[in-house]
Amino acid sequence: MGQLEGKTAVITGGGTGIGLASAVRLAAEGAHVFITGRRKTELDAAVETIGSARATAVAGDISNLADLDRLYDAVRARGRGLDVVFANAATASLATLGQITEEQVDQTFGVNVRGTLFTVQKALPLLNDGASVILNASTAADNGTEAFSVFAASKAAVRSFARAWANELKGRGIRVNAISPGPIDTPGITDLFGEENAPGVRANLAAGVAMGRMGRPEEVAAVVAFLASGQSSYILGANLYVDGGENQI
Repeated sequence: MGQLEGKTAVITGGGTGIGLASAVRLAAEGAHVFITGRRKTELDAAVETIGSARATAVAGDISNLADLDRLYDAVRARGRGLDVVFANAATASLATLGQITEEQVDQTFGVNVRGTLFTVQKALPLLNDGASVILNASTAADNGTEAFSVFAASKAAVRSFARAWANELKGRGIRVNAISPGPIDTPGITDLFGEENAPGVRANLAAGVAMGRMGRPEEVAAVVAFLASGQSSYILGANLYVDGGENQI
């Protein structure tokens, strides 16, 4: 029997990368996982990978509150409440200070900050006492990467959410924590930098990590599973770095 047998989880951005790896891991631990994302094709493939008995896909954009309502209506219809929320979905783009546009700020904060906020707020009526909420922050909030300031600022806000919400929800035994992945080898690298540049970017990122390599989505998923389970019962308001030592040594 897995550590999450009989539990219900929601993972945003669950079609690829860290979200998909986390959905696979939580399902393997016994949870039924609701995954959401903007690309239905990726979600359908994810359900096939996880197994339809353990996963339900609801296509949507977390910056669209009606889409979040549809997601939680599906969870509500299952009738077992909600035990885990992994607010993972995010967007990123590159621009130096002089190049930043209103559209970039609105899109990044609309998904990463506003979307994360309402993902958790709209889950509240469904959350069972003792549930776990996990927010995906980033080491980008700490390391001042050039042309990444808007994304970094949005992830600093996510980290702040974890502290405040942990305080607000602790009376129900709901634990809120954040994770901060470092360089993780996901399809997002190619999406952000382009296929031609991706190999060089991966090499540069790996060179900045104490362990000398990028992380794997499955390594982040293992930390998500830990925070989702009772094994992390005395961890509250924390930010766990999953960065191969990048920001530690």
